[in-house]
Amino acid sequence: MPPPRTRGTALRHRLAELRGPDVPARALDARALAALAANPGCKRRAILDGAGVNKAAVASALGAPSAFGQSQFAFTRGNAFEAKVKADGGAELLRLVHERLDRGAEPPAHARVPELTAIGPEGRTARTALALREATEARGEWTLLDHPMLALDVAGSPAFLEPDAVVVHPDGSWTVVEIKSFPMLDGSADPAKVGAAARQAAVYVLALEQVAARLDPAPRVRHRVLLVCPKDFSNLPTASAVDVRKQRAVTARQLARLTRIEDIADALPAGTCFDPELPPADLTAAVESVPATYAPECLSACELAFHCRARSRASGAVTSLGRAVRAELGGLTTVEDVLSAARGESGDPDDPAVAALRRAARLRAEALGEPAPGGVTSAALGPEAVAPCR
Repeated sequence: MPPPRTRGTALRHRLAELRGPDVPARALDARALAALAANPGCKRRAILDGAGVNKAAVASALGAPSAFGQSQFAFTRGNAFEAKVKADGGAELLRLVHERLDRGAEPPAHARVPELTAIGPEGRTARTALALREATEARGEWTLLDHPMLALDVAGSPAFLEPDAVVVHPDGSWTVVEIKSFPMLDGSADPAKVGAAARQAAVYVLALEQVAARLDPAPRVRHRVLLVCPKDFSNLPTASAVDVRKQRAVTARQLARLTRIEDIADALPAGTCFDPELPPADLTAAVESVPATYAPECLSACELAFHCRARSRASGAVTSLGRAVRAELGGLTTVEDVLSAARGESGDPDDPAVAALRRAARLRAEALGEPAPGGVTSAALGPEAVAPCR
């Protein structure tokens, strides 16, 4: 008699059914987990990533292939820059860590760089954990772990993550290092790219915290990570300390939600499957059975973004205009609702969003010399009618 199925094995079996027969699970990486944190309300991405579905293959099968991903040129440039930063045993990298994060420690004249090679991701994960423990116990030394392997539990299965580097300080604390090829111009970088890097680093921080929790006493995992980028238009490295506590908290909440994806799976119609080999009509019905929360930011983070954008535009959803616009419009969820409220045809006049839209419509009509919506001018309403718009 087979052993009784536990909650964890039942969930894995259900996720395998959603992927399709004989379809291998696509491993989650830090970029995918960071993208989940960037859009925590999207059930579609949560279930597809949790089930290990190849979203790129699904997008192509739906007729909306995505250009999401790094170009070969950017990949090669990034590898060359990372090699430069880590040259000479990571001397420049450790100098930046000391300068930006730990000026009170002894300067890193030399550092230990343990060998982390092992067979398979499980072996590398175990070897990394051992190296971290040994480095923490050897107080007073700097240690650089080059491409360590970490494991993070996601929906009952381990996701293997590979940060660019982890530094163990002389006091035994740990720091995540992210090396990116986008430039820092005059000491600052593209906020969107920095935000994406911070979310990715927060995933590594969470994984490191799980490793640290198994040690006694548990070492401190620093919540300020080091972001290393090219300086201005050169290939010289510069760095900035980035506090990822907010991103860490968001990611932790999203992962906690992701571990309950059985709730999403239970709400799906019987027989739902996301196998890219299904007929397009069946695959489309399966994908559309899970609600999505599209925003323009998805275009740089999700392979299904073009499909979701087309559906969002077709339904007139205001989320296609951006999260900021959606947040300002309150209960008005479609473009038609917004236009109707602005024209005075619908909506509660006491709703702040409706009132603001009608004031904006009146001001626009006055500027263009057109009749105001509803035949009422802002002058007739008095100066208080336009005061909030100033």
